[in-house]
Formats: sequence, structure tokens, C-alpha cells
Amino acid sequence: MEPFEIQEYIKNRKLENEIDSEKSCKKLGFQELCEQIKNAFFSEWEREENTKSILDIQKKAIIGYKSETSYFKDRIDALIRRMDASDTPYPVWYKDLTDGVYQENWGLAGVSEWCTPVFAHSSSAKIIGERIYFMEEGEMVLKPQQISKNRRDQLIRAFLLLNPEERLDKVYHETYLLDGTRVTIFAEPMAKKGQDAIVFRRYIVPILSFEEQARRRTIPREAIPLFRHMVKIGFNVVFLGAVRTAKTTFLTTWQSYEDPLLEGVMVETDPEIPLHMILPKAPILQLLADGQELLRISKSLLRSDADYFILAEARDGIALNTAVKIAGKGTKRLKLTFHCGDPTQFPLEAADEIVQSTGGDIHMTMSRIAAGFDYLFHFVQLSDKREKRLKSIHEMCCDADGKIKISPICSYDMAEDNWTFHKAIGPCQSRYAAESDPETFREMQLLLNELACASPITNRPLSGESEEGQ
Repeated sequence: MEPFEIQEYIKNRKLENEIDSEKSCKKLGFQELCEQIKNAFFSEWEREENTKSILDIQKKAIIGYKSETSYFKDRIDALIRRMDASDTPYPVWYKDLTDGVYQENWGLAGVSEWCTPVFAHSSSAKIIGERIYFMEEGEMVLKPQQISKNRRDQLIRAFLLLNPEERLDKVYHETYLLDGTRVTIFAEPMAKKGQDAIVFRRYIVPILSFEEQARRRTIPREAIPLFRHMVKIGFNVVFLGAVRTAKTTFLTTWQSYEDPLLEGVMVETDPEIPLHMILPKAPILQLLADGQELLRISKSLLRSDADYFILAEARDGIALNTAVKIAGKGTKRLKLTFHCGDPTQFPLEAADEIVQSTGGDIHMTMSRIAAGFDYLFHFVQLSDKREKRLKSIHEMCCDADGKIKISPICSYDMAEDNWTFHKAIGPCQSRYAAESDPETFREMQLLLNELACASPITNRPLSGESEEGQ
């Protein structure tokens, strides 16, 4: 920031003189108080020669910088005391009167409550028209606070300060706050008249163990040693499912068991997974890239000497094609998440995305995908949206004749709320595992046999059959 000291600016008493002494003596309503303080700020800013510094302060405050937020709040607090308005009633969703005035005029308005510790475990909030919703216990809950059209427009302009290259007349915007919260804006005419929307999304990072996942009934407790063996062997795995099915959470959990001495590269479209917190000593390069940016760096990734790669969310054909190329080079421990409702259709859906983005033959691409990944973990959300389940684990391979084989080794019974298993491990996975870590592989075989004997899959395809994504 320019040679403009915020603390010195706070001490400036010119702003206080802007408050009309008669008005300060009468009791004000909350909105009246907000309006008077806003006018006083604007009057001071009109005399301020260094407009750029003021804009920088506003921008950094809304992003979440503490010193810039304090610039506003300290001045607001001084004005409230000067006006003898400390007992002014304020809406219950604000922490205090000073916070309320700040949020109403320059902060996140009623959405600011979502940023308090009370909602620390809420993954998203939405403004749709004048309505405000918070995600609570797996459901979007309508809140009592509302936000006017003028205030929404002001909020959007403030967010666009974060990306100066963004034009205000665009109907779609995406930006990020300091804490990594993604802000997505849908303006008219993309949104219906009066139904423009601002969506706030943050990844809640429960650094979970397999044991904690089992306690939540997301995964079978009896399979925890199996998962540990699979991580240690280093299979290439894909985590599938719709939105909010715990794919990313399980990937994060899986990654937390990875050898911290190995070098890794993670590519994300959004800064969601803080691997520097999960594995603080591990040499992991964390990159943000999507679409054409990922295409530009894909050659560098392929030449990287990393031991493994993570594509935290493969949204398009470019990301999928990069993953398939990396797997085709023989890289193991590859981890990927992808939106897919049927694991047997994963090769087809992924190949379709790749062919649309980069061209090529869809059947050949499907074979490359099947050959590149070992196991598909499919997750679902139950009717109680707080409950997630590992619905299945499928083994995938492409045989010498180019035939894709996808077979379940674990399946979830919705009615019984339990899991069943099949003991067979295919030749592709067996060959790699026996070479990579023969002792762990033997333990994995014994454990899978025990699980299959205790809870066998009864509707698995007969030997030699396959479920194909073709």
C-alpha cells in the first residue's frame, strides 16, 4: 500500500465532524445509523486525493484482510460512540453493532453470518434474488435476512474489484476470497429477472482418518486394512459420484496415508485441498490450472519426475486426457475425482469428454482409460443428505485383446446398510502389486478373501463375464 498509514488515518477526526450534532442526539434506527455513517465516509473520501488507496482498502477488506477490515470497523466504532448510538438495536445475525454497520455498508451483508464460527462446517451459501440460504446439515436453509437489488449490485461490483479484467456487463463471474471461498455470480439475463444469484462455496477440510470415515458409516470399517494396503501398493484410483457425495473428502483421506517421502504434484481447478496442512513435510507441488492453462502445462507435467499425481477434480476432457497420458507413462499412485453416476460407464463418459476436447477415436480412448486406472470408488448421498456411502468398488482393466473389464469387489446394500465383497483380484492388478510390494499384496489377498467369505457378493458376474462401459 502507498505511504498512507491506516492507523494514522483512523486517528483523523475530520470524519467525526461530518456527523450532524442534532441528528447524533436523537435515537436512530439501525438502517438510519448505517446510512449516516456511510454518508460520512463518502464525504471524507470525496476530499481524499489518493482515491486508489481507498479502493485498495475496500478491495482488501472484502477479500478478508484483517488490517483493512479494522480500518472500517475502528472508524465506525468511533462514530457510533461520537453519536451516542451504542445502544441502537441491530439484527441478530451480526456479531455486534459495529460489525452490523460494516457488513451492511461494505461487507457481505447478511451472508457475513455464514463466515462466523457457528457456520464453520457449512460448505456453501447462496443469494438468490433477495433470499439468502446457508447449507445446514446437508440442506439449504432459508435465512431471515434479505438483501436488496442495490446491495447485491454493490456486492458484485466489490467482488469484481478482485478481478479488474472482469467486465461488469458479463453475466457470469467467478472469483475467490482470501480464505479460498469461491464466489460464483450469475447475473441477468442468464438468471431470470430479479433472480440473479451469488453462490459461495468452500471446501470444509475435515482431515479424516479411515476410522473416522467408518464411524460416519461412509465406508465399511472391516475394509480399513484393505484400503491401507491399496494405498501402500500404489494403485491408480478414481473417486466417482455426484456433487456432495464425499469424493473429495475420501480422496483427502486416502492421500493422508500416502508416503510423505514421495514427491507429488496436485492440480486443482479451485484451491480446495490444503495438502501442505495434511502432509506438511511432504514434497508436494500444488498447482491451480484448468482448461487451456492445464493444456499449456501438460507437457511439463508429463516430463515431471514426480512419484505420483493428483487431479483433484477432472472437469473436462483436457484434465482427463492429461491424467490418461500420465497413467500411460507408467506413473502409479495416480488419484482422480470425476462426476459420474455409474462406474461401469466411466470409460465411456471420460472418453467422450476427451474426444470432444482433443479428438481421437472413442474406443481406443476408452481402452487407454481402462488400462490406466486400477480401481473405481463410487460414492452416493442418501436421502438424509448428511449421510454418504461408498456404494461400490470396481476393478478395471483392459485385456490383451483390448476388451474392457469392470468387475465389483465391493458393493453396498442400501436396504441392509452394509457391504459385501468378492475376493478375486484381476491379472493386471495382481501383476503390478506382486512386483511393487509382494508382501503387502499377499496381505491384501488374504484380507479380501476373509471379507468375501464373511460377506460375499451374490450377484457378481460369472467368471469370464464383464460389465463394460461400451
